Amino acid sequence: MKKVMFVCKRNSCRSQMAEGFARTLGEGKIVVTSSGLEASRVHPTAIQVMDEIGIDISNQTSDPLSNFQAEDYDAVISLCGCGVNLPEDWVIQEVFEDWQLDDPDGQPLETFHRVRDEIKVRVQALIDALS
Repeated sequence: MKKVMFVCKRNSCRSQMAEGFARTLGEGKIVVTSSGLEASRVHPTAIQVMDEIGIDISNQTSDPLSNFQAEDYDAVISLCGCGVNLPEDWVIQEVFEDWQLDDPDGQPLETFHRVRDEIKVRVQALIDALS
């Protein structure tokens, strides 16, 4: 099974939602982790909008990228355009994509819903491509 790392600036919204979708939609197909250039918390509104569609991310943790080794992953997905700030060994993995999604933090609930739905489509396409 391919191992996927979703990375964002703070690992609180987008990468957490991506991890939740990947765990659910990719069960038995991929192994998934998420992290941030810095760790923070799993955003309460991200937990809420995922819960609305039956995916519980409340037990996920916000972890710094520095806790992980790039060579352990087949695919690295940046969700915030932060790819330029990643250490080079993360960018040169078999699959690297920079999705550049809007940061919903501090935005209205509709933004969380839109970004969540965009992430779902992209995660499903990624799972299909990797499996």
